[in-house]
Amino acid sequence: MTAERINITREPQRAISEASRVLNDGFPVAIPTETVYGLAADATRADAISRIYETKGRPQFNPLICHVCDIKMAERYAVFDPVSRQLAETFWPGPLTIVLPLKKDSAIHPLATAGLETVGLRCPEGYANELIRAFDRPLAAPSANTSGKISPTSARHVMDDLGDKLQLIIDGGASPVGVESTIVRVDPETGAILLLRPGGLAAMHIADAAGRDLERRAGPAAIIEAPGMLASHYAPGANVRLDATSVEPGEALIRFGGKSVAGMENAAIDLDLSPSADLAQAAANLFEYLKRADASGAASIAVTPIPNEGLGEAINDRLARAAAPRDGEE
Repeated sequence: MTAERINITREPQRAISEASRVLNDGFPVAIPTETVYGLAADATRADAISRIYETKGRPQFNPLICHVCDIKMAERYAVFDPVSRQLAETFWPGPLTIVLPLKKDSAIHPLATAGLETVGLRCPEGYANELIRAFDRPLAAPSANTSGKISPTSARHVMDDLGDKLQLIIDGGASPVGVESTIVRVDPETGAILLLRPGGLAAMHIADAAGRDLERRAGPAAIIEAPGMLASHYAPGANVRLDATSVEPGEALIRFGGKSVAGMENAAIDLDLSPSADLAQAAANLFEYLKRADASGAASIAVTPIPNEGLGEAINDRLARAAAPRDGEE
């Protein structure tokens, strides 16, 4: 099987109708979102969700984000506290996932939540939003890649990785944000906002909107509360070496801000996430450049320091997970 690709610019109505048909049959569809491409399936059906896990090779203890078209749809399945509602009203649609308590009669299947009593909900922009509105059910949609590998930001990335496992890939061009959504959970009693995963919405913007600082975990989570919390994630085949100040001969180089690095003339490939030191541009380029560095054949990828502020926090989070020891490594 080879996936069909439908370009939403050339065939917008067909992209909605064909995706809805495949989803109604209980199979996943790769769809563009503003963050990364998602592997979407009906969040209310066990068979559809199982096919996501099967396609990705994803551990079933790692929950899936469920996507809705608006707050009204979200309220069918989850309960908002005042702070979470404020965040949704401020940042939806957009790259923010909010972890909420499930309603007792929620139709979202436990496979999508990994058996938790909470669900991560996000309201995406653009085509994904239109598809969910037409489908009239939430879509569970992790990134459309083999589990643990680099997230896709184009239809070509999805085709190269999962094209022989899917019926349909919707091509919406490059993802403009380029990293996954920020995930937060609000303590309903205290109103404290816990940052579970930095992402495409900078934490400082959330803090400004809520009028309070976000709380961060001091170390790795003992319980997986949300997607992207595994220690090793977003990993290329090559080893990733962070905070590099020099490059060994034959290493791939990913740098930032147009800064020169010792030995860069001998790098297998030289990629600058943003020569102008624009963190938004760097985030949009991150996964594409990791893929290009990996494809160079280098055994190691040297990454220079990235400022840990704004979207830099999300970039550094993804790079730390890409560099983490893999299964079987120390």
